[in-house]
Amino acid sequence: MNPSGFEIKRGVNLSHWLSQDFGWEPKYTYIKKDDIRFIDSIGYDHVRIPIDEIEIWDETGKPIEAAIQHLTNCLDWCAEYKLRAIVDLHTVRAHHFNASNEGGTNTLWTDSLAQNNFVNLWAQLSDILKKYPTDMVAYEILNEAVAPDHDDWNKLMNKTVAEIRKREPKRVIIIGPNMWQIAPNLQYLKLPEGDKNIILSFHTYSPLAFTHYTANWTPIKEYKGTVHYPGQIITDEDYAKYVDTTNTALVNQIADARDQWNKDRLLQVFKMGVDYAKSKNLQLYCGEFGCLPTVERTDRLNFYTDMISLFEENNIAYCNWEYKGDFGIYFFDSKNVKSLEPDYELINILLGNK
Repeated sequence: MNPSGFEIKRGVNLSHWLSQDFGWEPKYTYIKKDDIRFIDSIGYDHVRIPIDEIEIWDETGKPIEAAIQHLTNCLDWCAEYKLRAIVDLHTVRAHHFNASNEGGTNTLWTDSLAQNNFVNLWAQLSDILKKYPTDMVAYEILNEAVAPDHDDWNKLMNKTVAEIRKREPKRVIIIGPNMWQIAPNLQYLKLPEGDKNIILSFHTYSPLAFTHYTANWTPIKEYKGTVHYPGQIITDEDYAKYVDTTNTALVNQIADARDQWNKDRLLQVFKMGVDYAKSKNLQLYCGEFGCLPTVERTDRLNFYTDMISLFEENNIAYCNWEYKGDFGIYFFDSKNVKSLEPDYELINILLGNK
């Protein structure tokens, strides 16, 4: 446990609000005080709040007053309901975790001005948010860094931590590894020496062919066969029938789909992270995991049941993706892009209710 007492176990991501906002609903109604009350009432103990540079700062680097107000309102509501909160810098103008799939490029790792700006964003955030108790609010420096070299991320991460520590020596900082925050890469982190107010983070969406079935922002959208869990996600017959083996992007993303997937196979994905966190005597946190409702419902619930069981057995805090949206804890009308009633069967699984 970190010395600052920032204790978390079960959380949910407040996505598509101050980050990746697709305009589904006005910000002032998308996340309200009543949402925080509901999240607390069903048994979550924290929320992760993704924020984007383009949502929080204008192009001159000045904070957007209305956006800061949305963020601090949410933190105030969380304090009222004793929910802890993680402020996650999800994307910046010079870096997006999904740039390779969207035809973009990340200049953060080659542009010194972009790196200085990144550190300055955190200096500003720290000045704004340092009033919040260290046992109630934590910072996540960057979501899913995708640097060409692990040391590129290590250098920027350590420089940013040092800047925050000038202002807040006891703030808990959440750090994930390079390359989409996959657990095996935790071993390449060069953490700030002697800093115990750190939580190690990883994300997992494996097996991707199942969790992202039909996702139109990935090459998996090209696969027209069925998927199932547990067992082979894609059968040999369906692979032969529906997979164009010249489509390298698709083949790469479903490379493990013909493996036998079950609880033990899911653990293999992040077992190295469990071992690494133990070696550093730091808490391990899965900040994102989830599955689209495009798969068979029974299969989806089986997947979530196994994931939650693994987190509990391995003492991993977790935060499902997401609160509202197609991965969310509400039934979702994808045609009208609208969250409907809560999915209490899913919620009970996510919260470990037997």
